[in-house]
Amino acid sequence: MTSITDLVPDPAALERIATGSTWAEGPCWIPATRTLRWSDIPGDRILQWHADTGATDEYATAVEFTNGRTLDRDGSVVQCSHGNRRVERDRDGVVDVIADGWNGVRLNSPNDVVVSRDGAVWFTDPAYGITQPREGHPGEREYGDHWVFRCGPDGADLRPVVLDADEPNGLAFDPSERVLYLASSSGERPVIRAYDVDGHRVKNGRVFATLGPGEGAPDGIRVDTDGNVWSSSHAGIVVYAPDGTRIGEVPVPEVVANLCFGGDDGTTLFIAATTSIYRIATRARDAAAVS
Repeated sequence: MTSITDLVPDPAALERIATGSTWAEGPCWIPATRTLRWSDIPGDRILQWHADTGATDEYATAVEFTNGRTLDRDGSVVQCSHGNRRVERDRDGVVDVIADGWNGVRLNSPNDVVVSRDGAVWFTDPAYGITQPREGHPGEREYGDHWVFRCGPDGADLRPVVLDADEPNGLAFDPSERVLYLASSSGERPVIRAYDVDGHRVKNGRVFATLGPGEGAPDGIRVDTDGNVWSSSHAGIVVYAPDGTRIGEVPVPEVVANLCFGGDDGTTLFIAATTSIYRIATRARDAAAVS
């Protein structure tokens, strides 16, 4: 059976590489520039850490409370905007809208996003950006719920695909892209759910895992090339095998919001935790990075 030290040789070797955020979220490694980009949501800015120098600076300010992001197939960045209630693409600083409404009404506040190998954009749409004053602007759930959506690379054929999560948050595919994992972060029993994917259809929703006592709710999640699910928690990172068995945890001294794999060989785990960004060496790589 896989142990946590098979995946993270030294779980105590956590290094803080940046601090000063209000609430750090949405980390994304950008290979072309060897930078880690993330959101300081209440600070309404996007920050970046440079591997070449170890320095941190502001990538952009007054960004309408961006949250989760991911690398697109062409190397641009797809990101979620709470304030603009949309999913958008940042290509070298030029930001274009991918999707901002469905069936004649606005989205809530897109939270996290993944791009599948066919270029489709999948994103969660909870209400945090219209209900939490520090994370966006007050507003209404115009379609009356909070779902997971899928659309083409240019926003065409936008459709809801998951309708049964209390507050859909982080999401990630398994290596085959036949299973979608979703952090359902609110309600009486926050859980990680799993769904079978068949083209545009998502079905057979079920509970995959539940965090332990004191670990809070899952937020950002990632899946490695072996199908292990890495989840944020209030106590650190929790890792589950593909069958839902808990492998172990990596303690982090701040509440973790999200995580991503990166670095030159893809095995560095970057962790966005409240005010800071941490990194730790692993033997894993993100399944999404494998074409």
